[in-house]
Parts: sequence; C-alpha cells; structure tokens
Amino acid sequence: MGVDLFGNSWLPVIVYMLRDGPMRPGELRAAIGGISQKMLTQTLRRMEQLTLVHRRRYAEAPPRVEYELTEAGRDLLGPIYALGEWVDKHGRAVNAALAGDED
Repeated sequence: MGVDLFGNSWLPVIVYMLRDGPMRPGELRAAIGGISQKMLTQTLRRMEQLTLVHRRRYAEAPPRVEYELTEAGRDLLGPIYALGEWVDKHGRAVNAALAGDED
C-alpha cells in the first residue's frame, strides 16, 4: 500500500493541490505544472481506486468533472506536511551528500 501511495511522485503533489477543495483536471494541471495530461489522468484514476479522491461528474454541456479529497485523502496531508518539513530541515545536507558522490 505504501508503494502505491508514494511510488508515484505525483500523488502527494495532487493531494497537496486538492487541500483547499475540489478542482477540475485542467486547473490541477495548470497549478502543478510539468505533469502530462496522461500522467495526471492515470494518477487521478489510481487515487480514485485507492479512495483518496472522489470524482464528481456534472450533467452539463460541455461535461464538467471535479476531483476532491476524501477523508482518507485529507488524512494524507499530515504525512505530506511532515515530509515537507523534513526536506526543509535536511534537504541541503542530502543534496550535498549526493553531489559529493558524483565526484
């Protein structure tokens, strides 16, 4: 299960972007930057299977779809924030160590 959650590096980014409420796929893609439409679609589908997001379809023309975090998805925000704090605290040292390995 952990590999499913963090094996895809886009999943935590999408969870973080949805923290303030529902978003349409185009809004997500623009907010994230650097993610292909295919990868976004695949990740959102996987997140839906894992019950992390709820996909809401509106009966409109043109069709409109929004994604929002479920309770399980919102519960991931704590670990994602903690990981961000860890990176803030230790990221430079890790990058310096990795750069030293390349010499």
